[in-house]
Amino acid sequence: MRKTLDQLISWTGLILAVVLLAAGGLLMYASNFVHQNVEDQLSQQKITMPAVDRLETQAQKDALAQYAGQQMTTGDQAKAFADQYILVHMNASSDGRTYEEVSGEYMQMAKDPSANADEVKALGDLRQSLFMGNALRGMLLNAYAFGTMGTIALIAGIGAFIASGVLLVLSFFGFRHAKQVNDFAPEDITNQAPARV
Repeated sequence: MRKTLDQLISWTGLILAVVLLAAGGLLMYASNFVHQNVEDQLSQQKITMPAVDRLETQAQKDALAQYAGQQMTTGDQAKAFADQYILVHMNASSDGRTYEEVSGEYMQMAKDPSANADEVKALGDLRQSLFMGNALRGMLLNAYAFGTMGTIALIAGIGAFIASGVLLVLSFFGFRHAKQVNDFAPEDITNQAPARV
């Protein structure tokens, strides 16, 4: 009975180890695929991270100084640039107003026949600038999201390989133990003479 149980558990562990090994391989492939695509897409944009002397605030320096002068190729670079460079400049130019707010102001002012034409044009230019900034930020933050998923897949793949290795070792010891155990039938145990006291 014990031998059969050991073998059953060991075979189950071995099957799980093979499944985890396959899952780990797929996760590593997915991680590599995602990271390569993020790098390819960002490289095609030919964005150079700003030099240190172009960073104005301490938050910008903390986020961007490590990437200064590099070509953008990773999701982490993309997020830092989107949040600490593009957004900072957008907020500075619009006094913290969003694209939707500026667009609403522009549309209202454009309908006013008594509005100053130069102010309408300036507001329209700001609206266009914020639209372009939002579009670029959206692209960069998508790259960051996919890069993060690639990193998660990498960690999960490594975890699957480790778990597979542990199960393989345990299965090996389980099979080895099963060879050393005699498999008695229940009637064999009941037919044994009682131990003398």
